Amino acid sequence: MCANVKYGIWNVSEPEASAVNSLVSSGYAPLAAMVLAARGICDAKAANTYLDCNAPLPDPFLMTDMDLAAGRVGLALSRGEKIAVFGDYDVDGITATCLLTDFLRRQGADCVSYIPGRLEEGYGLNPIALSQLSAQGVKLIITVDCGITAMEEAKLCRELGMDLVITDHHECKDTLPQAAAVVDPHRPDGGYPHKNLSGVGVAFKLAAALCGSQEEVLAEYADMVCLGTVADVMPLQGENRTFVAKGLASLRHTRRPGLAALMAESGCDSASISASSIGFILAPRINAAGRMGQIDLAVDLFLTQDPRRASEVAHALCELNRRRQAVESEIYRQAVSMLPEGKAPEAIVLADERWHQGVVGIVASRIAEEYACPAFLICLDGEHGKASSRSHGGFNLFSSLCALSPLLESYGGHELAAGFTISRSNIPEFRRQVCALAAGYFTARVPRTALDIDCAIPPEMLTLSGIDALSILEPCGNSCPKPVLMMKNLTIERITMVGSGRHMRLRLRAGRYGLNAIYFSATPETASVQSGDVVDVAFTPQINDFRGERTVQMNVLDIRPSCAAPCSAEAGQYQSLRNGSLTAEAAAALLPERATLAMVWRYLAAAPAAIEESPICLCRKIVRWSGRPLSLGQLLTCLDIFRDVGLLEIQNFHKYISIRLTPGSGKADLNKSQTMQQLLRTKES
Repeated sequence: MCANVKYGIWNVSEPEASAVNSLVSSGYAPLAAMVLAARGICDAKAANTYLDCNAPLPDPFLMTDMDLAAGRVGLALSRGEKIAVFGDYDVDGITATCLLTDFLRRQGADCVSYIPGRLEEGYGLNPIALSQLSAQGVKLIITVDCGITAMEEAKLCRELGMDLVITDHHECKDTLPQAAAVVDPHRPDGGYPHKNLSGVGVAFKLAAALCGSQEEVLAEYADMVCLGTVADVMPLQGENRTFVAKGLASLRHTRRPGLAALMAESGCDSASISASSIGFILAPRINAAGRMGQIDLAVDLFLTQDPRRASEVAHALCELNRRRQAVESEIYRQAVSMLPEGKAPEAIVLADERWHQGVVGIVASRIAEEYACPAFLICLDGEHGKASSRSHGGFNLFSSLCALSPLLESYGGHELAAGFTISRSNIPEFRRQVCALAAGYFTARVPRTALDIDCAIPPEMLTLSGIDALSILEPCGNSCPKPVLMMKNLTIERITMVGSGRHMRLRLRAGRYGLNAIYFSATPETASVQSGDVVDVAFTPQINDFRGERTVQMNVLDIRPSCAAPCSAEAGQYQSLRNGSLTAEAAAALLPERATLAMVWRYLAAAPAAIEESPICLCRKIVRWSGRPLSLGQLLTCLDIFRDVGLLEIQNFHKYISIRLTPGSGKADLNKSQTMQQLLRTKES
């Protein structure tokens, strides 16, 4: 079974030769030039703009209400009013809170920070916190990374005699909260040129507006802005790229004892720290504080100047992260056991009283990826539940929650990740409606995931110097990803299992070139490969530095069977057949020739057992076996025709289909197929 083909479609760019030549003549190495050209960058000027890590920072006052925000905070400073910085419990919110708190204290402010307990209070402003802050004498609350949907809480602030300045970066609803200022780059009436700032990025802008010098504030807080920007997966373009580049340089020589201790405790080499180091090593440990209900540890990490306390906090965060991983594994096991037998639903909505609110979001992400559909996990507490959801395949979570808002008590988030609260009694109807929305969005059997590949390369280009030259793309992340390359027609010479049998180490060959590769979380069974197979490999290039010896290695992202003839993943015409919008032109293209039908049937009939395959993987195997071209749309059409006349049964799953030939099948009148008749009628219309 080819069940672990991770991406149904490989979108392989083909760089323009003229663009590659122009970049090479400007001094770029050939492999780097190919990657840049594949991304639409045609000359040195465009490349310099794309890679620029010193882009100018737009004036903070271009952001709507920034003048009002700075004015109100400045007034609080002059009056000596007590200020509270109110944040969120993820890395972005924590860094935003610590940045603004530290900055205001240095300005002489009487400033406290408040991050709500994830388990007790949940996300954002809430009556418990507001009453507590009012009792402490707070006169001004500044939100960071939250507040844009806090309509009722803004009203409560006024009733308690506190002013509210909102700084946030999440999507706005039609109506904004009534506050002294609402600063959010997503405001529809805003003119700020960069919409995709992180929460800590907006907090930085407020501090810069108060200071009058962005450069001065960035020199002090670049590390915090970098951590929040990377952890919240913001696009690394424009000023975000400047934030991250300068932040990484700061982290290599950090003056914060807490960050130095965390890097040492987690084994993160400060000299080679990258955006990937933040995403995979530092951010999970900082996030663990909020997830496991000990947010004060994360605040101390950034604000303490005591090396001993820094060491204690770093050790505690690493231990919390290990506990989080254990809790995550147990929730995942429980959630998967609750899924229905057979085909998984179009959207997964599960609820349980045992689950940890701080961890379900990670599990939802894992389930969404594994089952190729949106996942909603709800932590029940009495008659109510708090949910975390993760998207898949472009399904817009925020839009879906807006559409289903009558069933919800509150909600927020964005396209890819969102949260909400819901009454227990509304969960079945929410499940029904969100599954209907997902069913309308997804088309059965058509691939839901795509891998964007920069370019296909010959093996001779994968050299140490070529990979070293790709470092010009750093920092890599959202909108400036690590290079993804492809090689075709590689023979698998040897497979070795490593990591207690969890990962594959491959020896590949292309003519006289031998190549080493590692494929994490894959086995020969799940990847449907064996020695001797001829495959295409999608990978990120890397250098393996072992005991001082540097060698080239392919970090495999996906493997698929190589094809000797064209095998298109195009299925748009088949989608139109399924949804009733078929045109005569599309019908003519889909209508299979007798030879095509015979080819597909012979392959299916020769299978020793029921077939369980990713549709595109099955298509490629048929093409490799037959040597004849076949598109995914044509294959799916053939399968529908065979099913119509009772030759086989098909069951659709999210990542693969199950095909079973019916007993005694062999001959049937294919012209009686409803699919065939529809194609013939439409073709002639």
